[in-house]
Amino acid sequence: MQKRLPEFEDSIGRRVSMQLLTADQLSSSYNVKLNASANDIDVMMVRALQEQLLFARNGWLTDLSDLVADQEFDWADFQDAPRQRSITRDKVLSVPVVTERPALYYRKDLVDGPPATLDALREEAFRLTTADRFGYVGRGQRSGAVTQWSSFLYSFGGDFTTADGGSGIGSPEAVAAYRFYGELLDRAGPPGATNMSLEQAMPIFAQGKAAFYIDADAIYSNFLDPAISTVQEQVGFAPFPAGPAGSKPHNIPSWSVGINQFSMLKDEAWQFIQWVSGPQMVTELQAAGIPGARSSAWEDPSTLTAFPADLAEAMRINAENGIGHDRPEVIQVGRARDIVGRPLVAGIIGQDVAPVAAEAHAEFADFLVRDNRQQEF
Repeated sequence: MQKRLPEFEDSIGRRVSMQLLTADQLSSSYNVKLNASANDIDVMMVRALQEQLLFARNGWLTDLSDLVADQEFDWADFQDAPRQRSITRDKVLSVPVVTERPALYYRKDLVDGPPATLDALREEAFRLTTADRFGYVGRGQRSGAVTQWSSFLYSFGGDFTTADGGSGIGSPEAVAAYRFYGELLDRAGPPGATNMSLEQAMPIFAQGKAAFYIDADAIYSNFLDPAISTVQEQVGFAPFPAGPAGSKPHNIPSWSVGINQFSMLKDEAWQFIQWVSGPQMVTELQAAGIPGARSSAWEDPSTLTAFPADLAEAMRINAENGIGHDRPEVIQVGRARDIVGRPLVAGIIGQDVAPVAAEAHAEFADFLVRDNRQQEF
C-alpha cells in the first residue's frame, strides 16, 4: 500500500504523509495528541476491539455511517463479523482492512489428518507427547492467552458476557472451556506455559518440538521460512476444531481505519479510506498475503494464491463460522483480560478450575458494573 501512495496522491492532488509505528507507540501517540484535540492526524489506524469503545467515549472518531451507506462503497460486501465490530452506539466509526482468525497448525508427518474436533485434538496431543516432543503448544500467559482461548470458549457454547451484559465466565460452558484448555497445556504442553505468549509459543512449533499449535492465521509464514522453521515441509493448516457447540472461531478486524474527529481534511481522509478498503486494493493486498474483510475478495480464488491451499480453505471456513470478538468488549480491555485469564493459569498449573472461575466470575461481574458506567456516553 505504501508503495502505491503516489497513485492516490495523484488522484487527489495532495501529498500524503504516512507514519509507521508499533501498536503501543500508536496508542501512546493517540493518547497524547487526541487528548489535545490535535488536527495533524487525518486517517487513524484503529484496533477496533482493543480501542474503539474508548475512542468513541472520548469523541475521537468521526461517524462514518452516512459515508459507508454510499452504494458504490458497498458496505454489505464486508464480512458480517468484522463489519459489526466497526459499529459503536449505532454509529460506524471504522472500516476493517485486515482480518484475523485462529488456525490449527499441525504436523502432517505425525497424523493422518487434522483433528476435526477438540476432543480428537486432545486425544492426539496426549498420544503424541513424548520425552522430546510436546503434544500441544499454545499461549498460556494470563492476559496474552485470552484471545486464543476465546475460540475454545465459543466452541463450548460460552462467551465473556451474557445477553444482559453480565459476566459469562462462571457459566458451565466457560468452566468446561477453562478446564479443557488448562488440561491440554498441563498434560501435553511445555513447562513454563503460563509465561508464554505468541513470541514464546510460536518458535516451539517452528522448531519441530510440538505436534499441534493453535494461534493467529497471520503468523503462518513463520512456519514456511527455512531461516526460522524446521517444519516447512511438514506443517499443515486446518480450521478450528469443533467443540460441543460446533466450530466457532473468532473472525476479527485486527486493524481498521477511521477518521480523526478533529481533522480539517475529512473529505480527503474518506477518499483515502475508500481507496485503501476498496475492492481493488483489498483484492491486491489479499493476493499478497494480507487477509482483508471484503467477501468479494474471499470469493475470488486468485486472491488466495499467496496462501498454502489448505490454509486458504481453513481461513475461508473459519471466516464463515467466525465470531466477531476475541476479548471482552469493554473500555478497560487490559484489566478485563487479566481477570478472565486467571482461571486459565489455574488450569494450566493443574489447579481445580471451578473455584477459581467462580472467584473470577464475581470479580468480572463487579468490573463490568463499573466499566458499563463509563460506557454511558
